[in-house]
Amino acid sequence: MELSPRQQAILEFIRSFTDENGFPPSIREIGKYVGISSTSVVNYNLGVLEKKRLIERSREISRGLRLTADAEPAVELPVSIPLLGRIAAGEPIPVPDSDFSSFDLETISLTRDIVRDPEGVYALQVRGDSMIDALIHDGDIVVMRHVQEATNGDMVAAWLKSEKETTLKRFYWEPGRRQVRLQPANPAFAPIYVDPANLEIQGKVIAVIRHIQ
Repeated sequence: MELSPRQQAILEFIRSFTDENGFPPSIREIGKYVGISSTSVVNYNLGVLEKKRLIERSREISRGLRLTADAEPAVELPVSIPLLGRIAAGEPIPVPDSDFSSFDLETISLTRDIVRDPEGVYALQVRGDSMIDALIHDGDIVVMRHVQEATNGDMVAAWLKSEKETTLKRFYWEPGRRQVRLQPANPAFAPIYVDPANLEIQGKVIAVIRHIQ
């Protein structure tokens, strides 16, 4: 059953909104989600779904939409996230201006089962092998969510302020030392101990995309 990308998005939004709220979305909520300002255009697409017997509509009541038993799971549109640069999984590498080296706004597409909410999400290409025991190898892509705080065990992009360097490591607070330990996942590499005042967390890993040579 062929649907346009917009109709697929509308169908999936009706499904997810109803599952989360216990009632269907309004016409304006559908329009806002798919980027349609005209309610007549939303109504046209709902009419198409109705003709295909994927939804039922009751025009006498507000939010009178219901998915039918014939409604198949819609294909979710992929999410595009920026690939901001490279990050060291070895010794820290210099990164100018407290930012990641530019890839000229290159993006990668991910399915929504990997990234449900794309806000604050970006990707970095790994350089080095210090995280191989965490199954992260040179050339892999790590998907990061921007955060400024971390808990023990989080795999983070750590910016070393004085050195102007960044590195990918696991975060551990060492209360006895009053330092943060940036722990590699490779016995060939030593941990890095950092004064918290010299450290800025720029994100934590939420997914890894393997690079197969």
